[in-house]
Amino acid sequence: MHKGYLALVLHAHLPFVRHPEYSDFLEEDWLYEAITETYIPLLLMFEGLENDGVPYKFTMSMTPPLLCMLSDDVLKSRYTKHIEKLVELSEKELIRTANDGHMNYLARHYNENYIKFRDFWRRWNGDLVGAFRHIMEKGNLDIITCGATHGYLPLMKRNPEAVNAQIAMAVQTHKRLLGVEPTGIWLPECAFYPGLDKILAKHNIRYFIVDSHGISFSHPRPRYKNYAPLYCEGSGVAAFGRDLETSVQVWSKESGYPGDPMYREFYRDIGYDLPFEYIGPYVQPTGLRKNTGIKYHRITGKSEHKELYDPYWAHERAALHAGNFMHNREKQVEYLNSELGRKPIILAPYDAELYGHWWYEGPWFLNYLIRKVAFDQSTLSLMNMREYLSNHPTQQVAMPAESSWGNAGYHEFWLSDSNAWIYRHLHKAADRMVEMAKSNSVTDPLRTRVLNQMGRELLLAQASDWAFIIRSDTMVEYAERRTVNHLRRFTRLFNELTSGSISEDWLTKVEALDNIFPDLDYHIYS
Repeated sequence: MHKGYLALVLHAHLPFVRHPEYSDFLEEDWLYEAITETYIPLLLMFEGLENDGVPYKFTMSMTPPLLCMLSDDVLKSRYTKHIEKLVELSEKELIRTANDGHMNYLARHYNENYIKFRDFWRRWNGDLVGAFRHIMEKGNLDIITCGATHGYLPLMKRNPEAVNAQIAMAVQTHKRLLGVEPTGIWLPECAFYPGLDKILAKHNIRYFIVDSHGISFSHPRPRYKNYAPLYCEGSGVAAFGRDLETSVQVWSKESGYPGDPMYREFYRDIGYDLPFEYIGPYVQPTGLRKNTGIKYHRITGKSEHKELYDPYWAHERAALHAGNFMHNREKQVEYLNSELGRKPIILAPYDAELYGHWWYEGPWFLNYLIRKVAFDQSTLSLMNMREYLSNHPTQQVAMPAESSWGNAGYHEFWLSDSNAWIYRHLHKAADRMVEMAKSNSVTDPLRTRVLNQMGRELLLAQASDWAFIIRSDTMVEYAERRTVNHLRRFTRLFNELTSGSISEDWLTKVEALDNIFPDLDYHIYS
């Protein structure tokens, strides 16, 4: 007799970062850190739930760039070396901290974890896509897709064929690597515009996620607020709106759970704390320091003073927070049920990398929450969007408003003074790509390879990550370089194709560097 539903959704995404031309590349660590701190812990959590017979429903998006990186032999080989070095470092830490009880306890915690993660990696022979697919096929995990390279679709809508290519390539990659066509999509940055739903429907996408105001300002206004999906008028694709209350409890810098003083401090790492002669083999070959993942301190407070971390008490706090989160959802569901006169669905979407990477205790929190929902209450049940629509096929028809989950809820973070320069180049390249795809029906294998690689370079240049990084002023030089390099490669390929003077040696080199979407067919742009 549940009174409503909670839909937990994690968005697993990283930009396509792969540099085989270098023996070591710092930005590839984004993937290795996410594997160690988010993806493997989540897979172990799902395995534990399955082994213990815990009923649950869960949704994850796995973006095409992430799926391609997790399937790449070069990156898998490099991650094997990465996790082996972490095990080695943690073993050295056991020796270094032998005379300090608390530090040695923490070193043992990391050593045991890294061995467990390494063993999981070995058990699956580095095939994490296969591991996620295995969990998905058991029926409790629904994996949805995203844009092919996380392109910011509302800023591409002047060229519908370019938007269509982002969706077509995403569906194709999902089917190739996970064995099934996706029924749902996490729109990149949850960014929607009216008309996008028709492109989604063309590719058999049945539902997507928007931010709360996308539903609140729909036309007509929603009868059930954000607590029921809308079917888009004219396409029938369902839009689910993010719940703000659940977001604040996790995301808020002031009151969110991850800021609790008992939790691990992200910004204090032995890669910076220990003498270079000791830590040197585990940072960058250039001698520059970096995070290793071994962090011995807790948040403590807002000052620079940090107390030592204790995983036992952090576990206890994660269990407490999971109970608090569940209690708040119970009260929310009870109120909404009486207010709306129907069972609400509360959508709680988050970046997957928050859980484990940024918030070390995040996977513990999820594990406790799922088990508590299953056994400690009867007010709500976990649900995924696919099953909800199957069970509740009748919903209101309306059109969500143009929106995103970015700052101010619109497009300004991806279109600002710092990054606006990229779009005139992206638009020009997209126009050229569509023109070439429509005017070329080639049988020459070399020209076909050029057109296909042009499609890859355009998709890679369109990734919203680059505009986001430039605007957030973090790894600006790298993001600008990636945007410019992909556009330059696209332009050279275009010029060689139109001039009839194709350098096959250079093409082969570029194909090896930017090898995303090996099955791309340039006709998706026509």
